[in-house]
Amino acid sequence: MNHQYRPITRQPVVLLHGLARTSRSLNRMQRYLDAQGFETFNLNYPSTRLSLESLVTQHLYPALLARFGANSSPLHFVTHSMGGILVRVLSALKPDISIGRVVMLSPPNQGSEVVDKLGGLMLFKLLNGPAGGQLGALDNKLLQNLGSPDFECGVITGDRSVNPLLSLMINGPNDGKVSVERAKLTGMRDFLTLPASHPFIMRNQTALEQTLHFLREGRFQAKR
Repeated sequence: MNHQYRPITRQPVVLLHGLARTSRSLNRMQRYLDAQGFETFNLNYPSTRLSLESLVTQHLYPALLARFGANSSPLHFVTHSMGGILVRVLSALKPDISIGRVVMLSPPNQGSEVVDKLGGLMLFKLLNGPAGGQLGALDNKLLQNLGSPDFECGVITGDRSVNPLLSLMINGPNDGKVSVERAKLTGMRDFLTLPASHPFIMRNQTALEQTLHFLREGRFQAKR
């Protein structure tokens, strides 16, 4: 019998980019983890075209089955921004996918203040699509219902901004899109804040090294 997937001999890590980005944004992370002995799958998906639920059922889930097959060993994930929410939706909708360790970079786990302020604008909707509108915090039943993760989760977020205008919409330290507090997730195993901004945190050298440490150990490396 022919299969679309190929056997994985190294630990698999799925990379998920953020809203209005592509898999190219995680190329450096992919090269780094490949060099450290992982088998990476840097998935490109149409982030601005569908809802979060449809992105999972129509793109993420079928892609994982095609690549790894059914009843695969636990899959690790490294995500940027909205990619972290997709893993949480995947866990809720498709429990047959076994999820191992997950590192979320700058995730809007409790919703983004920027979406709260701008999500109702037509230009925002045109640029960011249905999923973008689901990332706010106000009356967000989706994020509330997802609850605590049933997988090992480490969150890394930044407290630097390259967009001062957007930062004015956010209370407290933030990365220009999400506040440090709203990146946190109840039930996460570990949490780390870096001097990095939302668009570039996935290329930050410390973020790369700490991601590797969490995938291997289930925690971030303590600062010396």
